Amino acid sequence: MGRPTVPGRPVLTNPEILEQIQALLEEPGEDLQRLLLKEMVVGVLKLKDSHLDTLDLKILNRTLKELRYALKVFRPYRNRPKVSIFGSARTQSDDPNYQLAFRFARRVVERGYMVITGGADGIMGASQQGAGKENSFGVNIMLPFEQGPNAVIAEDPKLINFKYFFTRKLIFQKESHAVAMFPGGFGTHDEGFEVLTLAQTGKSNPQPIVCLQAPGCDYWDRWNSFFSDQLLSRGLINAEDLSLFRIVDSEDAAVEEIETFYRTYHSIRFVDRYLSVRLKHPLSDAHLKQINAEFGDLLANGSFEQRGPLPDELSEPELKDLPRLVFLYNRRSAGRLRQLIDRINADASPPGRTAQVERPQV
Repeated sequence: MGRPTVPGRPVLTNPEILEQIQALLEEPGEDLQRLLLKEMVVGVLKLKDSHLDTLDLKILNRTLKELRYALKVFRPYRNRPKVSIFGSARTQSDDPNYQLAFRFARRVVERGYMVITGGADGIMGASQQGAGKENSFGVNIMLPFEQGPNAVIAEDPKLINFKYFFTRKLIFQKESHAVAMFPGGFGTHDEGFEVLTLAQTGKSNPQPIVCLQAPGCDYWDRWNSFFSDQLLSRGLINAEDLSLFRIVDSEDAAVEEIETFYRTYHSIRFVDRYLSVRLKHPLSDAHLKQINAEFGDLLANGSFEQRGPLPDELSEPELKDLPRLVFLYNRRSAGRLRQLIDRINADASPPGRTAQVERPQV
């Protein structure tokens, strides 16, 4: 008998599986990657005694496959900054928002970014036309209608097809350095509110979130009015939460918002109770004094200190020469943290280049 197969690929035999597990267990050293792989293998073995339904196992199996494949596709491009773009698949080519998406994507690619879209037509297709196939990722969701891949990305190896929305949204968030939202329906709001929720709760790293609408379109203005009239007035959000996003009506303003965010700010890393804000260049003494005067409400104790890397950050040698703004962060308001980043970027020192941004690895 030949090797067992599933459509498109061979399946490992039992002896081959045992051989690979044995090799993993016998490799010298106990680095974190090996420990995590061993823990995952043990986790799979525990499923045998969990007596889960077949559907539960199918969900677990498909989730791991989708994430493994998606991470593999993105890995060669990990040092290229990326913008996730959300918007309706139904937007037609004569719509000003379609044309705005095309121009925006073309501009961000000129600035060194790649784009990630849902891979369908409408705003997504316009964005990938503007960016070009070589600078595009498509993270498509399998639906019975409306969501086939657009012509730009259809045959590209950077097109990934997801069954589950949650794995797809994880990739949108994890791989992006900025988010651009165009007018859209339930799907756009689902993706946008996911991004905002993660930002508000501090479950994602800070990044610019830009809502684009063509001149004369009031889509995001009305959306923002609902926030103010209903959520803010009822105390369901805080005023500083409105700092997590910006509404603009041109590609120039959107690109400026993204580039300004990374003008001085580089990235963050938590080290125990300390937050280390990595900077592209040092802050002036006057600017540091201003920050201490304005943002004391973010401190659990002490003050903002400008210094080199904390000891735990030496595991990232490529970032060791960046100055840091380090403080005991009380984690009470991501909106205020965003305002702090805006204040950092208002420093008059020479700006850095956006395209060199790298996000800390989770």
